[in-house]
Amino acid sequence: MGDRMSIRFLVLFGLVRNSEGLIKTGFDKEVFVGTSLIDFYVKMGDIEEARLIFDGLEVKSAVTWTIVIAGYAKSGKSEAALKLFYQMRDTDVVPDKYVLSALLTACSALKFIGGGKQIHAYVLRRGTEMDVSVVNVLIDFYTKCGQVLAGQKLFDKVVDRDLISWTTMIAGYMQNSMHVEAVKLFSEMTRLGWRPDGYGCSSILTSCGSLEALKHGREVHAYTIRVDLVYEYYVKNSLIDMYAKCDSLTDARTVFDSMTDHNVVSYNAMIEGYSRQDKLAEALDLFNLMRLRSVQPSILTFVSLLGVSAASLTLELSKQVHGMTTKYGLCLDIFAGRALIDVYSKCSCTREAELVFEEMNEKDIVVWNAMFSGYAQQQESEEALKLYSKLQLSRQIPNEFTFASVVSAASSLASVQHGQQFHSQIIKVGLENDPFVTNALVDMYSKCGSIEEAHKLFDSKTLKDVACWNTIISTYAHHGEAENALLMFERMMNDGIKPNYITFVGVLSACSHAGLVEDGLRHFESMPWFGIEPGIDHYSCIVSLLGRASKLSEAKEFIEKMPMKPAAILWRSLLSACTAAGNVELGIYGAEMAILSDPLDSGSYILLSNIYAAEGMWDDVKKHELLNNYEMKLHSATIMEEDSLFGLNESHSRSWVHSSRPCHLVCSLREIGDCYVVSNAAEQRT
Repeated sequence: MGDRMSIRFLVLFGLVRNSEGLIKTGFDKEVFVGTSLIDFYVKMGDIEEARLIFDGLEVKSAVTWTIVIAGYAKSGKSEAALKLFYQMRDTDVVPDKYVLSALLTACSALKFIGGGKQIHAYVLRRGTEMDVSVVNVLIDFYTKCGQVLAGQKLFDKVVDRDLISWTTMIAGYMQNSMHVEAVKLFSEMTRLGWRPDGYGCSSILTSCGSLEALKHGREVHAYTIRVDLVYEYYVKNSLIDMYAKCDSLTDARTVFDSMTDHNVVSYNAMIEGYSRQDKLAEALDLFNLMRLRSVQPSILTFVSLLGVSAASLTLELSKQVHGMTTKYGLCLDIFAGRALIDVYSKCSCTREAELVFEEMNEKDIVVWNAMFSGYAQQQESEEALKLYSKLQLSRQIPNEFTFASVVSAASSLASVQHGQQFHSQIIKVGLENDPFVTNALVDMYSKCGSIEEAHKLFDSKTLKDVACWNTIISTYAHHGEAENALLMFERMMNDGIKPNYITFVGVLSACSHAGLVEDGLRHFESMPWFGIEPGIDHYSCIVSLLGRASKLSEAKEFIEKMPMKPAAILWRSLLSACTAAGNVELGIYGAEMAILSDPLDSGSYILLSNIYAAEGMWDDVKKHELLNNYEMKLHSATIMEEDSLFGLNESHSRSWVHSSRPCHLVCSLREIGDCYVVSNAAEQRT
């Protein structure tokens, strides 16, 4: 007995550092000593050694079970923790609140809703009042498994809530993107006199950032300063994230610079903030600083850099970032893979996007959709349909964005057969009322020439957003049914749907195709009433409308009175109208202005040549063809010189005489002579 008491004393005060002596003497079989050893190994992170001692114990107390189950849960081996609980139920030991909390934590990690509910039921069957700590863990379990309503009901029933109860519920709302509810609960908490801790402040700051609620975020920041929580690194990281998401980068950088213990989360939050505002230089500078300070980047660091490189279409940078993920030994996760697919697609590197897609071991439906989007951007509709066949063989279930992409691919191919097949599948999965899918289907039937089917589908929808109305208006406009397009516009207004930029493009296009000059001008002039500033697309429709009505002088005057610099497309529209009307003088003027706006567009030369050809002016046609050929060579030579600036062969840069001023070409166009007055582009650069 004395020996056992001595061993207990040594274990209690941590004087036994090596268990070999205990094992040799057999003292490890004694429940108190064995439990202490299990606790020692669990704290050392050696769960396997702890399990060996646990299995060797003939008698196990509630504390013994609690320590080993909690050890498995904390080490991420949740399934083993649950198996031990089921073994424990076959013994006489009654699980206490610590065991139940550890088990619920394990169920949360596994998203094992059924297991957590069984434990909840077990607690209720015991018939005793639940300890608040167990309720808190149950709230945490339900919210982490997406069962927010169940967690909320538990929270509402708790009479003796503590600070952890409030913090857990707020964090649960935040984790499930219920940020408005999180802010409301935080306000109620403070109103009742509770003082939020650092974790509560961190959660609510995340919600403020997601809501872009800068005012509330500043109030929380002020509170953290008053109670000295601002010095906690996780609070500062949350402040950086909040300010960055609220586009207040100056405040975010101030908090960042005030930190002395930067970690990868701090850098990621700041780099993400710069990425959101497409500040490429600042993001790269911070990344370089991160490397200089020997802070190991995470995959999220590279996701942010890929986001800003995609926005700025910097392909080389994207490739370098891709290479660095490999250099740092980081596997492409779902977010990084999706970002790479997006940037390669936007840079017209579909093959690279495909390689990334194939390289990824794990793909969710968002990754598949990114690849579909990439094919759509490059108009590779057939590849999109092939990819959909592969998707059907996978375990992923297509969503509304998937179907919107593949239906658009079918419309690009004018394949009503594929479109109808997708339509059937959409109905089967219950997505026929989704606005994205509806708009894609209406557009598909329209482009496949099935106007009646498009109209039938449109009328079958009870809820129609502005995009849906725009689709049907554009459908009628493109098929020359101006009366139906305007009728739909009138119905849209009667339904209280506010038109947008695209709406008026469809309406004005319908008026242009039908020659409805007065209606077109009236709708154009009404745009400011809806808070819409006319753009190039609208001006182009009006010029086309006036041109088709042979009101060439009015069209010219309309262009010249524009509040913005006219784009080349407007002058080409006038030039086309002059070609149809045989107005050589105004056509030459339109050509000059079009070439002045866009010297490298051969369409203006061709249209002007057509005017001369129609009037039998063959010498002028020939001279314009020479001028057009010259300009194309000029463009090629300029590209060669620009390439030489990046280290290519300098001999190419002297192959042609260059011009950086299109006005010289306009002068030559008037004279149609053999002398071209040009200047060297390199001199203009200097």
